[in-house]
Amino acid sequence: MYTIRKTLLEQDEALIVGLFHENKNQQPIYQLLNEQFDDGLDSYVKSGDISNNYKSVSKILTYGKITVKRVYFLGLGKKKELTQTKLKQAFGKLFQLLQKDGLTQAAIAYDSFSFGETKEELTAKAMTEAMVMATYQFPHYKTSNYQPRKVIDDLVLITEEEKEEDLLQSLTVGEAFGKGANTSRYLVNLPANLLTANDMAEFSRTLAEEHGFEEEILEKEDLQNLGMGALLAVNQGSKEPPKMIVLKYQGRTEWTDVIGLIGKGITYDTGGYSIKSKTGMPGMKGDMGGAAAVLGAMDIIGRLKPAQNVVAVIPSTDNMISGGAFKPDDVITSLSGKTIEVLNTDAEGRLALADGLTYAKHHRAQKLIDVATLTGGMVTALGEWMTGAMTNDPGFFAQLNKASDEAGEPMWLLPYNEDYQAQVRKSSVADLNNSPTRKAHPIMGGAFVAEFAEGTPWVHIDIAGTSVVESDHDLGPKGPTGVMARTLANYILKA
Repeated sequence: MYTIRKTLLEQDEALIVGLFHENKNQQPIYQLLNEQFDDGLDSYVKSGDISNNYKSVSKILTYGKITVKRVYFLGLGKKKELTQTKLKQAFGKLFQLLQKDGLTQAAIAYDSFSFGETKEELTAKAMTEAMVMATYQFPHYKTSNYQPRKVIDDLVLITEEEKEEDLLQSLTVGEAFGKGANTSRYLVNLPANLLTANDMAEFSRTLAEEHGFEEEILEKEDLQNLGMGALLAVNQGSKEPPKMIVLKYQGRTEWTDVIGLIGKGITYDTGGYSIKSKTGMPGMKGDMGGAAAVLGAMDIIGRLKPAQNVVAVIPSTDNMISGGAFKPDDVITSLSGKTIEVLNTDAEGRLALADGLTYAKHHRAQKLIDVATLTGGMVTALGEWMTGAMTNDPGFFAQLNKASDEAGEPMWLLPYNEDYQAQVRKSSVADLNNSPTRKAHPIMGGAFVAEFAEGTPWVHIDIAGTSVVESDHDLGPKGPTGVMARTLANYILKA
């Protein structure tokens, strides 16, 4: 629940005040509090008990001097150095402390967070986006009496601003972005025995019902009839049938200018006969991180209803081993009609994406964005701090890259040209091969996928390094990050 008012009330559990380095620009709320504390705040600042350093959180008890019991001061550093991303991280640290302290309600001295030329509404969006993400908790399977931590469910903005409707809308937008990221996290957290391709389809169907999407779930027989030989090949070793999942959101009168989001939905990846090592296998439940990002983005889109047309396509299966599994040296035929020599069964995600991109174009997508935990080489190249990307349309990438910067999910563009195209086309028995060399491995994966985008504007996003982090951070716990859900949604909202 969000409320906007001008004064504190007795039921407010805490007051939160932002502090910048620039003392001359301190907001009236600080001066008012300082008077009520008999100039005590100034002495706290001088002694370092209250800090205005970036991301510092200081707490004081009020002992009845004002109506709330405690005041939290959030250090914001220098105004000129503060960005939306840094503001979200500071808010994240704050809300994690409030959660640890067991608070469920708080009042924000909103005007004390105003900085630079930033629109007031963007600060409100950053606030709720950070609050929802930073306090995320995965519902685990422990049988102990563990109780989840409380979260803030009543947030009050204390402000002199007269833009109540705009601020409330911005709070709602931030909440939608945070919930979409958490949707992605939830899916990646699920173990593979509880998230099969069928479970993914059922989750997508529920999402469609919640937001009014048109949905289409293609079964194995449908894939066979259509000739989706690439996705079917990956599925050959599994007892679980594959699915091609489609969600359509129509935000315009005509089904034109359609943006296609294609997410790799490999619910578990053993590597097939090109089997992974025993240390490489754990964590492969997250090989559907691309699908999770797309579904998280669709969750945001469904909540905010932008005036755009979007089709989400998720080719989903696991990659298992059996007497019927596909093998190195197999030749398969994709939905596009292109034949593929399989040299590595652990390069299965690009095969699933191949049919996914073709099917997105079948639904008249005129721009394509695929998201996948595609290559271990991307982890080596960029680590967990930057997502890799490739494109056949620099202008299209520039727009998406701007959306990623605003979301705080930076991307780095890898090269793509005829030299890389030649490698994936190098086969004596088929049109393409799925793994020509370990050299430039992340680029080889993207170059293969590009063969199915053909002339359609396309961006490939490899989140193998950024989909999971190894330690807790300001916007959430260790584990799945929900990366790219917010970037995709941000791009859709502004396209």
